Amino acid sequence: MQDEMEKTNQSQKILISAFECISTNGYANVSLRDIASEAGVALSQINYYFNNKEGLFVEVVKMMVQKYLTEVEERLKIDVNPKEKMSDFIMYFIEVLEEEPKLFKLLYDLTSMALWSTRFSNMLSEMFKDMADIIDKHILNSLALKSKLRNYNSRSLARIIFGAIFGISMQALIDPDEKELLNTLSLIELAFD
Repeated sequence: MQDEMEKTNQSQKILISAFECISTNGYANVSLRDIASEAGVALSQINYYFNNKEGLFVEVVKMMVQKYLTEVEERLKIDVNPKEKMSDFIMYFIEVLEEEPKLFKLLYDLTSMALWSTRFSNMLSEMFKDMADIIDKHILNSLALKSKLRNYNSRSLARIIFGAIFGISMQALIDPDEKELLNTLSLIELAFD
């Protein structure tokens, strides 16, 4: 039992250190040696737990995506009114972008890698589908859409909403002096007035 708990703590320590290193410097600019140093572990321990750098990155992404999908879903369960849910959903992403921009940097690194790797492409596609499901389930299914939007599949609308948030967030990270960019996310709400 003690060995199992120590393994979990050691692997968690490596995952957290890998997240910090990769989200700060980018996947391509970080070595396993950098991560081992940050975690205070031997390089062989990373290989023991995760096999290689790609395996470690996969686990880091899974950990972060699951954390944020859970947070979004829990937050959307609180509001009753679908318009409030939409507003809260957008505010959540603005808060994460302002307080934890490393998450978005990690996701954009994954996006870049997904263009060339089936494994990463599948992960990113799954994350987009999961987020669209959450938007569809908690916001769009209980929202009276404007007549122009009624002809569209709610799942497609959910993907458009998340795509807009994802794209605007990237622009805000690239140009942090452009403060108005994040305010444009509220335009999404206009479609549901």
